[in-house]
Amino acid sequence: MLPDCVDATATLLARADYVADRALATVVFLGLRMGRPLFLEGEAGVGKTELAKVLAQALDRRLVRLQCYEGLDLAAAVYEWDYSRQMMEIRMAEAAGVTSREALAADIFSARFLLRRPLLQAIDFSGPDAPVLLIDELDRADEPFEAFLLELLSDFQVSVPELGVFKAPSPPIVIITSNRTREIHDAVKRRCLYHWIDYPDAQRELEILRRKAPAAAAALARQVVAFVQALRGRELFKNPGVAETIDWCNAVVALDRMQLDPRIVDDTLGALLKYQDDVARIRGAEAERLLAQVMANAGGA
Repeated sequence: MLPDCVDATATLLARADYVADRALATVVFLGLRMGRPLFLEGEAGVGKTELAKVLAQALDRRLVRLQCYEGLDLAAAVYEWDYSRQMMEIRMAEAAGVTSREALAADIFSARFLLRRPLLQAIDFSGPDAPVLLIDELDRADEPFEAFLLELLSDFQVSVPELGVFKAPSPPIVIITSNRTREIHDAVKRRCLYHWIDYPDAQRELEILRRKAPAAAAALARQVVAFVQALRGRELFKNPGVAETIDWCNAVVALDRMQLDPRIVDDTLGALLKYQDDVARIRGAEAERLLAQVMANAGGA
């Protein structure tokens, strides 16, 4: 059952350990209530993809994921024919003496030879509830691919020339994500509800750590969050996302540490920063200075 208000939506997400602010909970509720796709932009690691996973889990629906990449085409995204099985069927028909080319063509271009890729799976589904369709990192796909999505997002249908139109009995819950490495066409955005997911503030990030890194001591979690929040104010090639905060905290816990110190920060920066230039900029004196600032603000906690 879908949530009936914004508060219920926030509670639904929280039960699956997703800490959403009021604005995000509102746009999710509206997307579910209005049957509109959600278009989520933000830096990598802020929880865009996770939201789709959590919604599928919380609503007990199947998650269908299309991971976008350069060169993505309809054969990988929608459907293609099982050519090897079709060739075997043709050879078997020839061996059996089948002479009707029309009958053979109708047979090999039937549904049993159709390989359903993610978009068709989300449209042509069985069961009472439509799946959650995640179109992940659309900005990685080529621009022409966006044109095909317009039919899907407008009418929730897919055309297969040999078989006709597959139309969803009920619209899937669609979530499109983008890291904004390029601009997505306005025609796609107009069909969606838009939301920018930013880095969380310290309080919300601390709550995320409480849920995602429960083995961390409270003092350590506070130090990790304060350090990461301060780090995002530096000029880095890639700021750490929430996913990196969780990984770093779990890495420190795995080393049986109850709090941060300069050595452990230097030794584990690879769990937090993913570019050597950033690691080199922070490691050593800068990390020690940031940590001293964190400890002073926390009263040494």
